Amino acid sequence: MDRKIKKKKWTVKRIATISFVVVVVSGIMYSFIFADRRSKLNVDKEKITISTVKYGSFQEFIPQTGTVLPIETRYLDIIQGGTIRKIVRESGAIVAEGDTILLLANDALEREVMTRETQLYEQINIARQTQLQQENNSLRLESELAAIDNQIALLKPQYERFKKLYEQGMVSKREFEEVEKPYFYNLKIRDLQYSSFKRDSIDRAYRRVQQDMITDRMAKSLEAVGDILDNLVIRAPIDGQLGTPDLELGQNVVPGERVGQVDVLDNFKVRVRIDELYLPRIEKGLLGKFDYTGKTYTLKITKIFPNITEGRFEVDMEFVGETPQGIKRGYSPRIKIELGSPLEATLLPVGGFYSSTGGNWVYVIDESGSKAVRKNIRIGRKNTDYFEVLEGLGEGERVITSSYDNFGDNEVLVLKE
Repeated sequence: MDRKIKKKKWTVKRIATISFVVVVVSGIMYSFIFADRRSKLNVDKEKITISTVKYGSFQEFIPQTGTVLPIETRYLDIIQGGTIRKIVRESGAIVAEGDTILLLANDALEREVMTRETQLYEQINIARQTQLQQENNSLRLESELAAIDNQIALLKPQYERFKKLYEQGMVSKREFEEVEKPYFYNLKIRDLQYSSFKRDSIDRAYRRVQQDMITDRMAKSLEAVGDILDNLVIRAPIDGQLGTPDLELGQNVVPGERVGQVDVLDNFKVRVRIDELYLPRIEKGLLGKFDYTGKTYTLKITKIFPNITEGRFEVDMEFVGETPQGIKRGYSPRIKIELGSPLEATLLPVGGFYSSTGGNWVYVIDESGSKAVRKNIRIGRKNTDYFEVLEGLGEGERVITSSYDNFGDNEVLVLKE
């Protein structure tokens, strides 16, 4: 008799199937609960730039392009117009102070100067004649006073004798009066003449002072008129190198026109145009540096021109210490102008990432080096080499600093070798 065999519930196949289902379900549940669901992008590690955050000295500076100029320049501006009669020294010549550079001709000016000189000479001669007449008049009054004094000196003894004789009754009254009247008349005339002489002396002293002042002014005017023609001779104001535009004989030049300059070649300065944004932070004494022929040279701001033109203002910088050998006028050095004193800070190298993130976040490499994770940061000041990191990064962290333009909005970059 056949025996019914009881069917097994937990066969190997069934156990394997259930196990597979459990594993699949567990994987699905894990992916929903624990897996990293952040957006990812695979990136070729060789096509990015990775920089290390460090802690060190941060110097804020602005890069600017300057222009080398002579330390001092004097311009040759025309005072009296005319035509160029002779070019004595050409552009590029080394000149000493007072050397003649150009000779101008101006016939109308020369005639005017001659006329004015003639008029002044005539006025000076008239003044001298007036002064001479005053002196002659004073001499005449003095001579008349002396004559009266002489007459009184002759009459006085005679008057005194006749007076005694009259008192003694030895001469008549008529005889005494014939002597007395001329004596007292001359005394009265003498008083009048002396008063006139005194007034004339006072007036003459005053007029002489006034006349001397007038004569002195006319002499100075005469000298100034002579200097007008001297303005037709263009001379070097200082020692240096002459620079002039193309000038030709017979060329007409007008007052105020600039016909050249003289540059002092003993030293140089650099004129720099800076964006008006930095005007409140620029002050005298700030330093700047630039490289020339393999050496670094230092400049210092010595003068600030606050006038703003096309959004920029200018400063003059002079060399501190050594001046570069062989540097020429017109050379344009690239200068790093330091703003304030250096300070210690967390530093992130400058890179193309900033144009995409505005400095608000970066991709930071994890410890394994296989991924880069997006991280929020806050940066402060900047120079050409580094950003100052205020928050979000620490010394030693590695950051992707190249451009993020191809990374989209992915939060994680998977780095592939």
